[in-house]
Amino acid sequence: MNNINISETATELRDHRIPAEQVPETIIESLSISERERLKARIKQLLNEHNAVLVAHYYTDTDLQLLADKTGGCVSDSLEMARFGTQSDADTIIVCGVRFMGETAKILNPKKRILMPALEAECSLDIGCPIDEFSAFCDQHPDRTVIVYANTSAAVKARADWMVTSGSAVDVVKYLAANHEKIIWAPDKYLGQYVQEQSGVDMLIWQGACVVHEEFKGIELELLRKERPEALVLVHPESPSAVIKQADIVSSTTGIIKAAAELDAKEFIVATDSGIFHKMQQAAPDKTFIEAPTAGKSATCKSCAHCPWMAMNTLRKTVASLESASNEVFVDEDIIQHSRTPIKRLLDFTLAQKKLTGERTPDAGHEPGS
Repeated sequence: MNNINISETATELRDHRIPAEQVPETIIESLSISERERLKARIKQLLNEHNAVLVAHYYTDTDLQLLADKTGGCVSDSLEMARFGTQSDADTIIVCGVRFMGETAKILNPKKRILMPALEAECSLDIGCPIDEFSAFCDQHPDRTVIVYANTSAAVKARADWMVTSGSAVDVVKYLAANHEKIIWAPDKYLGQYVQEQSGVDMLIWQGACVVHEEFKGIELELLRKERPEALVLVHPESPSAVIKQADIVSSTTGIIKAAAELDAKEFIVATDSGIFHKMQQAAPDKTFIEAPTAGKSATCKSCAHCPWMAMNTLRKTVASLESASNEVFVDEDIIQHSRTPIKRLLDFTLAQKKLTGERTPDAGHEPGS
């Protein structure tokens, strides 16, 4: 099978990375100790009153992650956040994350009320893959199987044949290639390039990028590694290739946390959103975690290792959403029906893979995720 050259792919698709001026400033909520405790107590009370459960992404504020853990909720990647609701008796799920995560939760829990602290919390990958442009591109290549990353809107998922996570993408693409299928990949170009390099598959790659991971700098990482030669480098595959090439481990958010806990090293340089450090420190309290560099001579840093949209999830906004039952996520019924198919294909594939390898399957279709 002939591979598609990355540079040739880029000429077919315009650059869908969002300009720096469209990225909001990262604003961290400033609270006194007493106000912080009051808000957390209020959230616990409201969760009980509304038979609600709180699910939080690894990249959100530490207080929200702690609340999710302490109140019977979930701290995880985007797909597991959505799947958690299917196993919960709660009537309401409050999703601390970005918009596509709320939509995915609604797709898998259509009868439940899905709230978000900040409906305005977007994702640069989602923004950079508008459904009209993406659908038109897919129509130009009807012979190709359409694979989209979890970080996409419900409408884009509905247009796809498969949804994948960073932890499953290589295996899914290899499986499809074994059946002689050619691929359209969207939206993250760096993850797409990594998948193509690992699989050798014929892929047309949408030219989007995550504003957080794209800021990690290969030159500065090389200099930092010389300063900390004992540290292992853990990298999310949404990062540029110059960063990925220096990694000891390339993995999903869940995989990075697992690696930190299981590897013998005492120091790790981490190239993903710094919000993950809370769970990494919980998993390996005796180890040191260092942010991969986003600054230096080659930097144009805007996000600086933390997603500005994730930072929109705050204690105050969580209280406001629960008190007024506002910021509810709605997804058109037709889109729900069509987007469930690519998600279910991933879940079924993952379950089949686990059975082949003999891995314990406590719940059908569990996937480490993005």
